[in-house]
Amino acid sequence: SALADTPRDAAPAAGPAPASFDEVYQGRRIKGGPAHGGGHHGGHHGGGYTVTIDGEELHVMQNADGTWISVINHYEPVATPKSLARAAVRELQGAPLVPLTLG
Repeated sequence: SALADTPRDAAPAAGPAPASFDEVYQGRRIKGGPAHGGGHHGGHHGGGYTVTIDGEELHVMQNADGTWISVINHYEPVATPKSLARAAVRELQGAPLVPLTLG
């Protein structure tokens, strides 16, 4: 469950940038790393960090306390983008991630 990834003492948002990752988790390819001018908000949320599941962008945001949320796990903050991607995969239960369209 996403609760297993919930931080006890989250690092402040001004801390070091989260580590990049690229792995297969429960059969899904999850990747995360610094955004390079792309993303839905051009780096306005999440400190310029991008997360993808099977190549589709997962909209992520970093909270003021340093925790991370996504459109899938909006009310379940976690400590890292990697934990967030894993929680989203579990929540999707095999369903595809549908791209977020703004506008």
